[in-house]
Parts: sequence; C-alpha cells; structure tokens
Amino acid sequence: MSTDWIVSPVGPASEALAQISLIDHHVHGVVRENPSAEFFAGMITESDRTPPSVVAALNTQVGFAVRRWCAPLLELPKHADAETYFERRLELGASEVNRRFLQASGIGHFLIETGYRGDEIHGPSGMAEISGAKVSQVVRLETVAEELASSGASSASTFIDDFANLLTKKSSDSIAFKSIVAYRSGLDFDPAKPEASQVRQAASKWLTEVEQSGKARIDDPVLLRHLIWQAVEFKKPIQFHIGYGDPDLNLHKCDPLLMTELIRSLEGLEIPVMLLHTYPYQRNAGYLAQMFRNVYLDVGLAINYVGARSPAIIAESLELAPFSKILFSSDAWGLSELTYLGALLYRRGLGELLDSWVARGDWSAADALGVVESISRGNAEQIYGLAR
Repeated sequence: MSTDWIVSPVGPASEALAQISLIDHHVHGVVRENPSAEFFAGMITESDRTPPSVVAALNTQVGFAVRRWCAPLLELPKHADAETYFERRLELGASEVNRRFLQASGIGHFLIETGYRGDEIHGPSGMAEISGAKVSQVVRLETVAEELASSGASSASTFIDDFANLLTKKSSDSIAFKSIVAYRSGLDFDPAKPEASQVRQAASKWLTEVEQSGKARIDDPVLLRHLIWQAVEFKKPIQFHIGYGDPDLNLHKCDPLLMTELIRSLEGLEIPVMLLHTYPYQRNAGYLAQMFRNVYLDVGLAINYVGARSPAIIAESLELAPFSKILFSSDAWGLSELTYLGALLYRRGLGELLDSWVARGDWSAADALGVVESISRGNAEQIYGLAR
C-alpha cells in the first residue's frame, strides 16, 4: 500500500507497519453494486438516520478521512470535494472501486461475518476473489436462530436440538461465533446458563410471534443466553459486539464491565472472549483483558469513524491490556473505503504512537516491532488457530 500515511521522521514501527500483511479479525463484505447517493450517505454513518446528502455525510471525521486518504486511489486530488468524490466513484464502478481499496488495504486475511444484510454484500468467496486475500467465516448466533425460525421447521419442544444441529452445521465452515446480545438486550443480562424448561417456554412465545408477524427477530434474554451457551460447546472464540453502534442499541448497556460474571464463567471453560470495537469503553475492555486470561479486544470501527483522532483511541487501547490481547479489525460493512481506512488509520496511528515512544527512549525498537507483529497478525493467528 502507499506509504503517504507515514508520519515524518520515519521510525521502525511505521516501517514495519508499511510492509506487514494484516489479519482483519472482524469485518463484513462490501456492496456488489454502485450505491445511490442516499445509500452511500447512509453507509458512511452508523446511524440509521440517513444524512440528507453525500456532502452532509462526508462533513464528519470519517468523511474528511475518505476525502483525504481514499480520493488519491480514485485518481483524485487529496481532499477532493464530496460531490466530485462520489461522482468519480460511480464513474469507476463498484467492482473497480472495491478491487482498488481492498487490495490497497494490505489485509492478507479477512475473518468475515455475513449475518447482517448478507444479501446486499459479497460473501466469503466474493471477498476472496476481489481482494486476493484469504477469507474465513464468523457465524452470527442470532442470525442462525432467526434462519431456523423463518424456515418454520422448529417448534418449542424441538428448538434446543434444532438450533444445536443447525449451529453444528454452520460451525463446520466457521472459525468463530459472534453475539449481538448488546443490541438485542444489552450486556446487563443474567450470565447463567438457562434451564431447558426456560428455553422451551421462551421459544414457544418467540416462535408464535414469528409465525404471527412473519418477522424473525430474536431479542428474548433467555434465548439470547441460550445461543451463547450453546456456542460454548464448540470451544471456539466468541466475539461480542461492545459499545458504539447504530441506534438499535442502548449504549449505556454496552459496557463490557457488565459482562464480568460471564467472563469469569467462560474463563474457567477456556473460551476466548473477543470484545469487538469497544468505543467508548476501550479502557474498560483493556482492564478486563488485563484481569482475565480469556479476554481480548480491538478498537475497530471507531478507528474509521474518529478519523484524525484515531491515534488517541489506539493509545488508550494500549494502556492496560497486555499486548498479546489486542487485535486489529476494521469492522467495515458495505463500503470498501471503510475497509481501506480501517487498515490505513490503524497503521498510521499505531506507527506514530510507537515511534514516538521509541524516539523518547521509553521503548526499544525491538519491543515496538514485537508489538506491531502481535497486534497486526500474530495474536489473531494464535487465538483463531490460523496457519501463517
């Protein structure tokens, strides 16, 4: 990728980050077709209240970052205006834009979760073809349950076995699971494994609602807990959305400290708990990563959306967490700009930070290079069992 992002004078961490192939341990696919102006504006914000125009949508930290860092890849000047940028994007077409950004990201392995609006985006095979990178799949637990309910093939009495069987099938092609319990009920849920009778009762109510409404949205706290505890049986990492996201969640209920009792239980079972994204709770996530053997974190998503402030978020994630507990992710969905920015702003922010510590004599160059390797790919390789 371009080295235009490196902060002068060039230090050892930035030099290493310019070359290293990243593992994005949580990301989504990119859209297949050219977006309309309204669709593009809606995808460049986490809010579901679509900005009135592309100009308004890019009048943000992430928008300024797009105009600064993404514009040159579309053969536009740095800081091209929003309308010119969007027109050029349409002129090149979605396929070419996606190819440029994904390949320029320097991401060598994507761990893709397709449970959100999967029919609108490229899946694992499409992402592999466009990017030329390796792709592994993460299974969203709630989507599996909703797929089961939508099929009409389950009942209250068989739901436990039906979900277990379907999850087993999905698990064979997956590397990890993900829960969005933060969205559906908040993280202040009872951490205990629910009794089978509780699950059957909750399933009866939910499946009846699905049959009557035709909408399979799972938000019953008992069922959400059951999905998590069923995933535990597979001994794979479980990713949890933490913090910042769209208005479907209540942010004050997305603090990972609310999960402390569950984390304790899963630590005893040696289940890796992956705290995704974490903003504005990255310091709390760092505390948990220090306290418990099984807790890991990233600050993906926030890196894109805070733009020029991303070095500050990265710095806070490095305060308490052991460096073997931090991973890289972009959490990009839909727009390949977000995947590219996730990688670029991560390299820029981490490089600037570590090089400043080396220059001050606080860190050795060797220690900085070790941390670059760990966060960029080494930790993901170890936790997910990835072959180099």
